[in-house]
Amino acid sequence: MTLRTRLMIITALGLAVTMAIWGWLQIRVLDQILVEQQGKRLSGVAETVSTYYQRFPTRQGLSALDAALKEQIQTDVRLARIDIFTVVSYDIDYIEYIAGASRVGYEWPESLVSSVAAARKPQQIRLQTDDGPAAGLLYPFLSERSKKTQFVIGVIAFNRGNTEILSRAQRLLLFSTIGLLIIILLVLAVSYRWLIGRPLGIIIRAIDEFQTGQYVRRIPIVRRDEWGQLAEHFNSMAREIEQVLARDQELTRSLEDRVQEATRRVVELQRQVNQLQQLTALGYLTATLAHDLGTPLHSIAGLARLLQETGDRPPDEARKLELIVRQTQRLNAVIQNVRRATRPPEPHFDAVGIPELLTETLSLVDPLIRKAGIELQVHLDEKIPLINADRFRIQTALFNLIQNAMEAMPEGGQIAVFAQSNPERQEVSLTVQDTGIGIPPELMERIYEPFFSTHQEEGLRGLGLAIVQDIVKIHGGRIAIESRSHEGTKIVLTFPAAAEEFRAG
Repeated sequence: MTLRTRLMIITALGLAVTMAIWGWLQIRVLDQILVEQQGKRLSGVAETVSTYYQRFPTRQGLSALDAALKEQIQTDVRLARIDIFTVVSYDIDYIEYIAGASRVGYEWPESLVSSVAAARKPQQIRLQTDDGPAAGLLYPFLSERSKKTQFVIGVIAFNRGNTEILSRAQRLLLFSTIGLLIIILLVLAVSYRWLIGRPLGIIIRAIDEFQTGQYVRRIPIVRRDEWGQLAEHFNSMAREIEQVLARDQELTRSLEDRVQEATRRVVELQRQVNQLQQLTALGYLTATLAHDLGTPLHSIAGLARLLQETGDRPPDEARKLELIVRQTQRLNAVIQNVRRATRPPEPHFDAVGIPELLTETLSLVDPLIRKAGIELQVHLDEKIPLINADRFRIQTALFNLIQNAMEAMPEGGQIAVFAQSNPERQEVSLTVQDTGIGIPPELMERIYEPFFSTHQEEGLRGLGLAIVQDIVKIHGGRIAIESRSHEGTKIVLTFPAAAEEFRAG
């Protein structure tokens, strides 16, 4: 059921009830007016009869009065009965009928006549006779000659006219009410579109467009009624939502810029860490090659010089020995150049915060850890002092330890990273602990050897812990390893804290 239908029904019911009550009140007032008018006419008749009776109380006068009353009844069709009663004051129950005329078979009750005489006030009553509804009036008055005797005149008149008037008034009121109700409903139906339908349609369309993302949409209603207030509140809400969305978009753009910047920094950091790790591995490789090749080259060069110094040699042999010496020198220069080219850059020490360092490092390995199905846990002390360190070398060490831990858990597991401070010794420790296969006891003494690895795949294996050990030594720290077979490995890196941290504390 639509709002329009409900409004029409409620309006119709309300108007019907209101008009019914109003009509009932009007009929009651009209009936009261008619009764009062009829009462005045009956009072006039009673006063005329009483005046005539007091002027002519003789038998001849009564005969004339009786004849006059009958003539009055015959000529005035509205009158139904006129009676005169005598009531003695000391015996109120004694009532004597004096004269009268009637066209209806109605008798006044003696008790009613007695009560009116005792009250000495006129009383008007409604009657129902055989010829129809009527109105009666009992009118008491005292005798001018005897104060102990009073008379009561009873007058009855038909009120068919009043009944007809009331009936016509009721029909007129009914028809006028129905007509007025129809006119009001028609006016309401016609004005509904202008008052409710059109503004409501505008508001619904504006809300629908707003929901589709057109946040600049507003309700174009400028009125001082309830629709105008609703439109004003909606437009105010729309402006606030638009401002919030604008701030949200600005914040989103800012977050996107920050994410891009952080991603760029992470990529650059990973590139530098990878480059440092590769340079360190190549440095170990070239150092080993230089050692393995340098010794025989020095031996060859020394023997060639010794042969040059032992006696005269044919020119061809001397030239060949000289060529051997030069080539060994050339090879040694090439090896030294390779060592210098693959040597990691000199460490650059700065005051580094451990939480920031772990955040940057773990962001590099987090995708690999998630892909491998490994759970990463990080535990930090509340206050950890700074350390003087080369940020990229420390990240390289942590990256290698976490990578070794991942390789020790091919089926998944847990990696826990701890950062703790020791104020008494002015040290900071970084611990990487896994739940992997562990390191057998017989291999613990060789884990720091370059190129020593339990893995048989091709590549630069066995350099991870060797690189970590060198990085720790560069920073003046120490490394400790605890491992149990099939239970996991725990590696602790300890670094001296920045002295000013403890002095400030």
